[in-house]
Amino acid sequence: MSDSGVGPRLDTQADTRPDIRFERLADDAWLIAFDAPVASIIDPETNARVHALAARIRAAAPGWLRDLVPAYATLAVFFDLDATDAETARDWLHAQSLDDVADAQASASHVIEIPVLYGGAFGEDLDAVAAELDITADTLISRHCAALYTVAMIGFAPGFPYLSGLDPSLALPRLATPRTRVPAGSVAIGGAQTGIYPRESPGGWRLLGRTPLRLFDPQRASPSLLAPGDRVRFVAIDDDTFARLGPDA
Repeated sequence: MSDSGVGPRLDTQADTRPDIRFERLADDAWLIAFDAPVASIIDPETNARVHALAARIRAAAPGWLRDLVPAYATLAVFFDLDATDAETARDWLHAQSLDDVADAQASASHVIEIPVLYGGAFGEDLDAVAAELDITADTLISRHCAALYTVAMIGFAPGFPYLSGLDPSLALPRLATPRTRVPAGSVAIGGAQTGIYPRESPGGWRLLGRTPLRLFDPQRASPSLLAPGDRVRFVAIDDDTFARLGPDA
């Protein structure tokens, strides 16, 4: 997984703050990189700063802004070269009070409940994961549903949410050999994260269950059900509820 979710870096221009860097991605793109306290771990506060800055830029909506791509510790900003130049865009971004955005995102984001049918044919790794963690399957489900997650980024496939906030006691490595087919809607654990497969694809995360909701639909006004910065809570459901809800619930 690429941290930025975008293409190769072309050059770097240091910012005056040691924990924030502006890096050129292309003629029409800047990457704003936030240094986490420990670079090798997923840091929720750093990710919150990324999403808060993205929310601030969207709210300001400069006419030259084309797209924003938030990741765990970076924010890619794409701009229209017919409307501005790279240095003007960078100066504007630099002025957005980058050291005072961490609290804005929590109030702006909302909580989305994701129904999940755990175990059985829909969560074929549930019992094995519980055994590896030396807990019962019910305890695993309870802990997975108790957490409040944040959509740290969308990546891997259209609409695939990387969710931070997993109970550390549930973290497990990915499968040594990925599956060639993971059904759409599968809810899974991969390392210290949880996520949802929006469509059938290969994958190596541990499958706990499945949601009947459609995570990505290009025909919708907002194709992705979840957006970076959204808060998510899983809710355990039974077979009847799964069948009743369906992908358009």
